[in-house]
Amino acid sequence: MPATTTARRAVVLVSGGLDSATVLAMAVEAGYDVHALSVQYGQRHSAELAAAARVAAALGAREHRVMGVDLAGIGGSSLTDLSLPVPETPGEGIPSTYVPARNTLLLALAIGWAEVLEAEAVVVGVNAVDYSGYPDCRPEFIAAFQEVARLGTRAGVEGRGLRLLAPLSTMSKRAIIETGLRLGVDYALTVSCYQADADGAACGRCDSCRLRREGFTAAGVPDPTHYRRAVV
Repeated sequence: MPATTTARRAVVLVSGGLDSATVLAMAVEAGYDVHALSVQYGQRHSAELAAAARVAAALGAREHRVMGVDLAGIGGSSLTDLSLPVPETPGEGIPSTYVPARNTLLLALAIGWAEVLEAEAVVVGVNAVDYSGYPDCRPEFIAAFQEVARLGTRAGVEGRGLRLLAPLSTMSKRAIIETGLRLGVDYALTVSCYQADADGAACGRCDSCRLRREGFTAAGVPDPTHYRRAVV
């Protein structure tokens, strides 16, 4: 049933990766009563959902929910179609790991739950600096979805509003890691790899692994990632 007050509630999208763990910690520091949301969308790297549960518990989320959508049903991405290989070297343009409509659907679910909770914010860890070229990670996309929330929700129509926050959007991976460490994030709990195994061990070769590893190197701190093979 709907909550009775709007006092500092926020829905935070938590994938189980490094960025979403950081924004969860930032939301807690900002004083929000955090409700963590993860989505099973048919991703091959489902170990991230177990990581999301660990992160939500460790950082003090009031609750953690997992919702489902079937993006594997439409395919078109190497993260949802097992017949497509995950690229292990940087390429040109938008990579095959882009999942059509993923952030659109995830944000829609988050906004819906936030409206039921009478929350004041939805927080998402998209990043437009150290990222893989995904169009739905850009500030322009977040701004457009803020307008969707204003026009398409009861809260927006009644003037209560719902803020869509993307605090990592212009931060480097180094800055994200430094922020998370300051807030007590244990990055060993997280899984970022696009093709992590059932235990969450990372390949060390995909784009997400590369960006994560470079971030720890730039921050000058040990990489706590569990790799299933040696990374050169």
